[in-house]
Amino acid sequence: MTNKRYAIEVQGLTKSFGSVKVLKGIDLRVERGTVYAILGPNGAGKTTLVSILSTLLRPDAGKAEVFGLDVVRDADAVRGIVGLTGQFAAVDEGLSGHDNLELFGRLTGYGRKAAYARADELLDAFELTEAANRPAAQYSGGMRRRLDIAAAMLVRPELLFLDEPTTGLDPRSRSGVWDIVRTLVAGGTTVLLTTQYLEEADQLADRLAVIDGGTVIAEGTAAELKALVGSGTVQIRLARPELRSLAEQVLRRELNAEVRLHADPATLSAQASDPEPAARVLTELSRAGIATTQFSLGQPSLDEVFLALTGRPAEEAAEEAVS
Repeated sequence: MTNKRYAIEVQGLTKSFGSVKVLKGIDLRVERGTVYAILGPNGAGKTTLVSILSTLLRPDAGKAEVFGLDVVRDADAVRGIVGLTGQFAAVDEGLSGHDNLELFGRLTGYGRKAAYARADELLDAFELTEAANRPAAQYSGGMRRRLDIAAAMLVRPELLFLDEPTTGLDPRSRSGVWDIVRTLVAGGTTVLLTTQYLEEADQLADRLAVIDGGTVIAEGTAAELKALVGSGTVQIRLARPELRSLAEQVLRRELNAEVRLHADPATLSAQASDPEPAARVLTELSRAGIATTQFSLGQPSLDEVFLALTGRPAEEAAEEAVS
């Protein structure tokens, strides 16, 4: 199965917990020096897959290799070339940022001086130097996440696993983590990312896999997955959210399609196979006295793809993941 082109090769991977079969024969390949995103509803098996690839769990069957190393037979060697950050920052809040990194550095085999120097280097790279001597308890969520990723980079991993790295972060902090990921990949690191944020996958990933029910149900680039929906999407934002029910009726009638109601109470969308009825929607909304602040017709979003493939919107899966 080993191929020098790939950082990760997985074939027929299965894993059960008691009577619950979480992974049911996963197959995927991740090219070196890329960002690969794993999408899926809560409970789809994403974290279990990452745990197996990072040697924290043993699979029941199948085969998984990281840079040609078997994750079961060569587990120690795999741990030496990968980094992992979980869904929540694993830092000691009682220690300063510098002390956290110095401690992790000593645990990974650095001598005292080397650990101190590497901590300085990472704090500078992750823009945490000014906060280096403050307790991590005083850090914002975005700062803690940057510190956590910095800790995972102590050994300069060839492959970095990021499991829901921006869960709970504000948009500015999330954007900061995205910049870090881009920098890491530019330096040659391969990144496997699990996420509930479709925009995150669209921004970062070279390729994506959608997992549902323990199997890969779709795989490809963002453009290839969007093409699976097979049509454009009309998205509307209303000036008066209380008129959304009426607007929904107009879209359903004119487009003959299911209408998606977004988390934003003023926003709704529907697939449109032809631009002519899509344009007619705007006219009919105006006739019904329904003013819009935004009207767009374009390629389906990854969120629309997620809904089409899994039968549920991404924000619903994200809410379950943090509840």
